[in-house]
Amino acid sequence: MTAVDRYTGPIIDSHIHLFDASRDEGIPWPEPGHPLHGVALAADYWALAEKHRITGAIVVEASHWRLDNFWLLERVRQSPHLLGFIGNLSPFDAAFHDDLSRLEREPLFLGLRYGNLWQRDVLDDQTRPGFIEAMQRLAATGRTLDSANPDPRLIKGLIRLSDAVPTLRIVVDHLPSASVPGEHWADFQRDVLALAERPNVFAKLAEIPQQGNEGLVTDPAFYRDRLAYLWDAFGEDRCFFGSDWPNSNSVADFDSTVNLVRHCMADKPLAVQEKFFLRNVAHAYSLPVLQGAR
Repeated sequence: MTAVDRYTGPIIDSHIHLFDASRDEGIPWPEPGHPLHGVALAADYWALAEKHRITGAIVVEASHWRLDNFWLLERVRQSPHLLGFIGNLSPFDAAFHDDLSRLEREPLFLGLRYGNLWQRDVLDDQTRPGFIEAMQRLAATGRTLDSANPDPRLIKGLIRLSDAVPTLRIVVDHLPSASVPGEHWADFQRDVLALAERPNVFAKLAEIPQQGNEGLVTDPAFYRDRLAYLWDAFGEDRCFFGSDWPNSNSVADFDSTVNLVRHCMADKPLAVQEKFFLRNVAHAYSLPVLQGAR
């Protein structure tokens, strides 16, 4: 495989985080003492991303504080190449419907994130009063639900949720790094295949790089084997790229992350690579653009 076979066109990065620990109120994540605790803002991201022909990015809220949705909205408004953001609201918060009504008037609001973190559990929570109604309301806005922290329980919860609200678009984040004990791997793969049968479910292939005994694994064959079942499940039209910056820095620097993913995809036709890096994300989030800037 030669360098000319690797996709070199524009990229939309579907998964970055912004935060500012210098705010008076601080931030809930990354916590004080965490290696990433500090400041990660749009200017920091674009200083790294522009040389890779990343022309647009989507921010995913890393805070479960409801008012941080509006802090993040202001940051996105100030950076013309940020295409929008995935917010975070709890269906069990008394302000949920008012907050969603406020956000849905914003074109930059692309959806909500809900997964097995922040003491939440998709499988259990959808049995509680109000959850399914909240997801129906989200679906009615035309926005997307991003999941978080994939494990076997989350996938089972998403299958049940997709069946309960079939009009809801769902993006499963970070599937390449799913936490699955070896004895449950076969069952997990079967559930992922079952989830992928729902046409409104997409796979965000963020957190691809992995650390081995000798540091970052750089062999593309290692990743192609790990990703094969996801390509089989979701196909070339429902998989797309996310860097997970700056959380990705705990595994690899930004240049290494992007270059490694390019190498991993280089065995696919250029048209398929273009879908992965640019076009599929627009369908997952109903973006009105396919090539970056608003």
